[in-house]
Amino acid sequence: MEVLRYLFNPALMIIFLFFIFSVIYCVYKYQKINEQMVMLLNYLKKFKKSDLSFRFKEFDDGLSSNPYISNIWTEFRNTLVFDENVVLSNEKEDVVFENASQVISGIQTTVDSAYFFNEEMLVTSKLNYKFVQVTPTLLTGMGPLFTFMHIAFAFAHVDFSTNEATMTTISNLISNMQIAALCSVFAVGESLIFLMLERLLYNYKCRQPLTEIQNCFYKLFDSVTSEKFLIELLKTTKIQNNSLTNAMKTMPKSFKEALDKSLSSIMIPYLDNILFNLDKIKENNTNTFNQNAIDSVDDLFQG
Repeated sequence: MEVLRYLFNPALMIIFLFFIFSVIYCVYKYQKINEQMVMLLNYLKKFKKSDLSFRFKEFDDGLSSNPYISNIWTEFRNTLVFDENVVLSNEKEDVVFENASQVISGIQTTVDSAYFFNEEMLVTSKLNYKFVQVTPTLLTGMGPLFTFMHIAFAFAHVDFSTNEATMTTISNLISNMQIAALCSVFAVGESLIFLMLERLLYNYKCRQPLTEIQNCFYKLFDSVTSEKFLIELLKTTKIQNNSLTNAMKTMPKSFKEALDKSLSSIMIPYLDNILFNLDKIKENNTNTFNQNAIDSVDDLFQG
C-alpha cells in the first residue's frame, strides 16, 4: 500500500504522464517520417543516371506530386543544368549534334544536393523538433520543482505543540521527504531514458534513410560548381567567336572561288554558244550579200 501511495502521488503521476506523452509523440512522428522517407527512397531507386535524361519528366512529376518533398524538389530543380545539344553540319554537309559544353554530360547540379536534402529539410522541419530537444530538460526540471514543493508542503504542516502532534509531524515530514527524493530520481531517470530512446529512434528511423536518400541524389546528379560552369561557357564562347572570325576572314576568298567556279562552269559555255551563233549569223549574212552583188553585176552586163 505504501508503494502504491508513492506511485499514485500527483507529482510523480505528472512526471510519468509527461514522459509517456513525450515518448509516444516522438515514436509517432519518427515513424511517420520514416514511412515517407522509405517511400521516397524506393522511388529514387527506380531511376538510373544513364536514363534520367530520357525519364526526367516522369522523375519530376513523381517528386512534384509528393507533398513531403515537393517544395524542396522545386528549389533543387532550379539548380539543375541540362545537357544542351546544338545542330551543326560537318564537311559532308550532314547534320550532326554536338554538346554545347564539354563539362556537362547528362543532368548536373550547380549546388550540392545535401544543401537541400538534409536533416533540417527532411526531418526536423516535419515535427516540433524543439519540443523533442527540450523534453529532457523539462523532465529534469520537474524533479527539483516537485521536490522543493513537497519539502515546502512538509514544513508548512510542522506542529510540535504536543507529543502526539510531534510524532505525526515527523512521520509526515519523513514521508514527504521520501516523495520529494523520488520526484528527483524519477525525473532524472526518465530524462535519461527519453534521451537514449530518442537518439536510437532518430538514428534508426531518420538518419539511416536520410543518408541513403542523399547517396541516391549523389548518384543521379553530378555536381559542377558555378564557377567551373561559367569558365567552361566562356571557353566555349571564345571558341565560337574564333571560329566565326575565321569564317568571316575566309568568306571573301570563298565567295571569289565560288564565283569563278560559277563563271567557268556556266557563264563561259553560255557566252561561247552566243558567240558561235553570232558568227554563224554573220557568215550567213556575208554569203547572202555576196550572192546578191554577183547577181546584180550579171544583170547589168546582160542588159
